[in-house]
Amino acid sequence: MRDAAKRFKKAEYIYENRTNQRIYEGKTYYIRTYGCQMNVHDSEEIKGLLETLGFSESKVLEKSDFIILNTCAIRENAHDKVFGFLGRLKHLKEKNPELLIGLCGCMAQEESVVKEIKERHPYIDIVFGTHNISEVPTMLEKYSGKQKISVYSKEGDVIEFDNLYKRDSNITAFVNIMYGCDKFCTYCIVPYTRGKERSRLSKDIIKEIKDLKENGYKEVTLLGQNVNAYGKDLEDSTTFSNLLEMVSKTGIERIRFVTSHPWDFTDEMIDVISKYDNIMPYIHLPVQSGSNNILRLMNRRYTKEEYLTLFNKLKSKVKNASITTDIIVGFPGETEEDFKETLDLVNKCKFDGAFTFIFSAREGTPASKMKDNTTLEEKNKRLQSLNKLINKYSKESNLKTLGTIQKVLITGISEKDKDKITGYTETMKLVNVKGSKENIGKIIDVKIIDAKSFSLDGEEI
Repeated sequence: MRDAAKRFKKAEYIYENRTNQRIYEGKTYYIRTYGCQMNVHDSEEIKGLLETLGFSESKVLEKSDFIILNTCAIRENAHDKVFGFLGRLKHLKEKNPELLIGLCGCMAQEESVVKEIKERHPYIDIVFGTHNISEVPTMLEKYSGKQKISVYSKEGDVIEFDNLYKRDSNITAFVNIMYGCDKFCTYCIVPYTRGKERSRLSKDIIKEIKDLKENGYKEVTLLGQNVNAYGKDLEDSTTFSNLLEMVSKTGIERIRFVTSHPWDFTDEMIDVISKYDNIMPYIHLPVQSGSNNILRLMNRRYTKEEYLTLFNKLKSKVKNASITTDIIVGFPGETEEDFKETLDLVNKCKFDGAFTFIFSAREGTPASKMKDNTTLEEKNKRLQSLNKLINKYSKESNLKTLGTIQKVLITGISEKDKDKITGYTETMKLVNVKGSKENIGKIIDVKIIDAKSFSLDGEEI
């Protein structure tokens, strides 16, 4: 982790051609995914790779031949969940010594985790990091009953799989446009686990999206730890704004992107978003804190005032812009006055929604060494106060849609009411709809008849 900021190696572009070597025909796998959309998409990649080898997916943990945990390292509770679940797998392994157990994802890139696995969890057979998913076939082939760990350098390359994914949906799709992050926010472990910023070539991204469109997909979400830094490492000077425009011109019906860093959000980006109707007016723009003091300690590279200027610009230039955010409570050194600055920012922005968290120290990050004088009781109190305010504005935003006609992409059956279908508006609001199941996969007009804090009810018109 000490060398993560040095970024010695220039990324190489490697094109993997897969043949169906179905040497594991009849074997099953089970994958459990923790964390962000990037991890979900990595799991889609792992599934696709395993199925070219002959594996089939199992939905029953106890009946699987190969169990993989794709892990997250963002917060401490993610670590706790994984190691808690590993205890369950240990018992399965004792009953079935032939069971293979794999651990991958961001936790696998942490030296302390790898050390703990070597010393205390010998029943984990295979460990691979975020950069070497493509090595799984070789690791399986060479596995001889002894724990095998293969974790690449944090720098990594860009490996193209020629759309080799078993996607979780046939309507919406995640598309990686870049990997890694160079921002080094003091609380964040991502630059250490995902490596330096590496952009995919635009031609490969566009090819993937055109293939998705031809296969009936209606929506793509462009993924990256910091999508609007896309292209800064490319020799052809393609920017995220350029890429957005290219994706729009493929004709795919809906385009989203996550996650954006305010420091990299340009006027050119705003112009492109406002220009093309198939770029959805939903923007996730993490602020993390409303206090300039805390933003400085976080190394976020902007002030509260600069964030508000960007926020207001988006609201004024992007029609029907819906903006959500991330906020951390209880960062080391946060005073009551600092927290009030955050509440003030929320009152000014009236976010459509927010993901809120109590600060979780990650080993090896600068923030983990900062002095923290705030009690957990006080942090919980602040979080409750913040969530109450966030929920108020989320409900107000949803109430404004009552009686309106919204275009909703229907993605499936409602989890809460099996007699209803469900989908998302252009502004990423969840809607449960009285309508025909034949509309799954279609964009339909829906009249909103009820509004809750986190979802809407509607009827097909």
